[in-house]
Amino acid sequence: MKILVINGSPKRDASDTLCLTRAFLEGMNNVTDNDVQFLHAIDSHIEYCTGCFACMRNGGHCIHQDDMTAILSSILNSDLLIWSFPLYCYGMPAPLKALLDRTLPLSSMTMQKVGDRYAHVGQKDFSHLKYLMICGCGFPNSAHNFEAAVLQFRLCFPHAHTIITVPESPMFHVPEAASVTTPRLALLKEAGQQYAANGTVNDALMQAITAPMIPEEQYAAIVNGGVT
Repeated sequence: MKILVINGSPKRDASDTLCLTRAFLEGMNNVTDNDVQFLHAIDSHIEYCTGCFACMRNGGHCIHQDDMTAILSSILNSDLLIWSFPLYCYGMPAPLKALLDRTLPLSSMTMQKVGDRYAHVGQKDFSHLKYLMICGCGFPNSAHNFEAAVLQFRLCFPHAHTIITVPESPMFHVPEAASVTTPRLALLKEAGQQYAANGTVNDALMQAITAPMIPEEQYAAIVNGGVT
């Protein structure tokens, strides 16, 4: 399987969320042979979309001459896109949002009704793609934090998507937290194994992954204690 990991964290390889993604990939690689490519959005030259819609009228050719041409080619040549990013203002970091906006050339101006909403008809064939969102945040719980990012991901990729959200993710780079982070990474590895074998992650495992690693009040107290 060809996997493209699009890392939205400005921290690049030091990303807390990327720790989760690497554990998931380790689990996948234990089950299937995968060709994995990493892309750090912040290191790519990506101009902002101007909303001119030229790409949707002329066969997908954008007015900007930047790295998105190669990125779109990598996307179309992949089997699985992993969108790995930390939660910024309840959404994705700006470099990743700019990349997502510039996927517009994959669609045409033509609209069709899908269920009870309208969507643009693709002018490229990406029906083979599967989508995985792995998102971590610095808050101590999942409720009322990830909803906006999750809804956007579901609307952008309504089919063949899997979503994993993990609170308290800054602990993955704290050595003193290894007693709780190591078991959580083991769960991510198990999730990767399930996904590689079945294309899904079962509900019980997903609930275990998305639960706080330590009690919410304890985590908040630790964070607040470190604020000067």
